[in-house]
Amino acid sequence: MPAETKLEKSISETHPPNYSEAEVPAYQLPPIGPRQQTQAHFEAAIYGRFLVEPPEIRVDVFDREDAALNGLARRRQLRVSLRNSSGQSEMVVLVYLPASRPGAPLFLGLNFSGNHTLHLDPAINRPVSWVPPPDYPASWAKKQERGSWTERFQPELLLRRGYGIATVYAGDIAPDDPQHVGEGVLRLRSKAPADQVDESRGSAIAAWAWGLSRVLDAVATLEEIDLSCVAVTGFSRMGKAALWAGAQDPRFSLVIATNSGAGGAALSRRRIGERGIHLNHNFPHWFCPAFRRYNEREAELPVDQHQLLALVAPRALYVSSADEDIWADPRGEYLSLAAAATAWGAHFPAEPPAANQPVWQGRLGYHLRKGPHDCTEYDWRQYLDFADRIWK
Repeated sequence: MPAETKLEKSISETHPPNYSEAEVPAYQLPPIGPRQQTQAHFEAAIYGRFLVEPPEIRVDVFDREDAALNGLARRRQLRVSLRNSSGQSEMVVLVYLPASRPGAPLFLGLNFSGNHTLHLDPAINRPVSWVPPPDYPASWAKKQERGSWTERFQPELLLRRGYGIATVYAGDIAPDDPQHVGEGVLRLRSKAPADQVDESRGSAIAAWAWGLSRVLDAVATLEEIDLSCVAVTGFSRMGKAALWAGAQDPRFSLVIATNSGAGGAALSRRRIGERGIHLNHNFPHWFCPAFRRYNEREAELPVDQHQLLALVAPRALYVSSADEDIWADPRGEYLSLAAAATAWGAHFPAEPPAANQPVWQGRLGYHLRKGPHDCTEYDWRQYLDFADRIWK
């Protein structure tokens, strides 16, 4: 059994997760249907609607360094202000672009703990929005150290391969905490009547996905980026957000989800590893309230996650899993991609590949990595090889 948090253990005691393929129930996947109808089902039942008056966006490039990281990169830091009649919000975007390649393709994604965790570079600003307090687990404090997420982002590898990277602290968009989630862009939401209960009102994942599109709006003001070659990417919960952002915003020409699991790439109807009931208990601020109706009733969901993946078609999509990450159901992630492949006119084998044996079919890619829940250099090398191919 994978390591779980105390919250996960508490719900796992009352609703023990299944890790046996023999215990997966018989299920029938809903067919891939019309895009507009499918997206509406995901909004109504899982991620929620993010109803917002389009904000005025102001972008201030407050840091411009053309010889960052010992001459490897051009560094840009952008302060992005969003304002509409409902409120205002602000985020800080960190961008590294290869010094040797004008008009670079770009990988864009959220980070968990602050832009400064991407690299030891002392010039990167720390977040000024909500961060976990000292009474959070000690392991979280370590994740907030400068450069603590370098291995998961591999910025220098990307830059040497000719790719740029842009990131923003997820907490700038919506703090990953049920008590503070409304302190970011959710301030901009259209105000509902006080006596109206909207069970399809989006929360953190809806906000993160919407915010990723606003980050793209902001970096589009930089003439140094090839906007025809922008990938949205994410690991774990940010992989869920990347998939939902990519499903809605066709400007992302490549969508990448690493170990995104339940509520991401993995099929809900398999009822294995983490399930909706665990998500809704441990992270009540991620999904819309209507998703809780389907606790222990996955077969009644109007959609399953292969349909989310199919919303990316005909653009490029890459899904990756890890063989020790059974909480995220790696087999279910592969089967979801295989079921979605028909949207591209592609065909994947019924059985997933062996670990560390990537498979590509046209504009679709998948690999199962040896190891635990993580995003590693191995993962990034596969993504870069895939991007080399689809972006020529």
